[in-house]
Amino acid sequence: MNHQQAHVAIAILYKKNNFLMQLRDNIPTIPYPGYWALFGGHMEAGETPDVTVKREILEEIGYNLPSTYSEFGCYPDEKVFRHVFYAPLEVELDQLVLNEGWDMGLLTPEQIRQGSCYSAKSGDVRPLGPVHQRILLDFMDKESLIINGYN
Repeated sequence: MNHQQAHVAIAILYKKNNFLMQLRDNIPTIPYPGYWALFGGHMEAGETPDVTVKREILEEIGYNLPSTYSEFGCYPDEKVFRHVFYAPLEVELDQLVLNEGWDMGLLTPEQIRQGSCYSAKSGDVRPLGPVHQRILLDFMDKESLIINGYN
């Protein structure tokens, strides 16, 4: 294991074929400032990825992951090792509380494929983080049967 590498756990939350994403704060010192990204965050010492993803989603949007959540895969790069999970979003958007980030929204597969989405809060079209776009494209490719089974 590369100890320089940060470990994060992130979640693909979907509702009727749309995907919940966070518009990251527009702060130059954070990764992907002002980009759409998946919710989640850094693993703390002694945490397992599944514990991290549940804690982070609860902290960031006040949502308890349903027991049906599953691991999708791992996306390592030179800096970050991403543990990716997926789960249905079983509440309406207005029942979530955005505690971290600039905006959030349910993005359509078309918006994910084109790599950008309008944000009412920023007042303009914002790009998706490239790795987050790739994860979602992989997910849409491989997991369409699972998603369609929940609709």
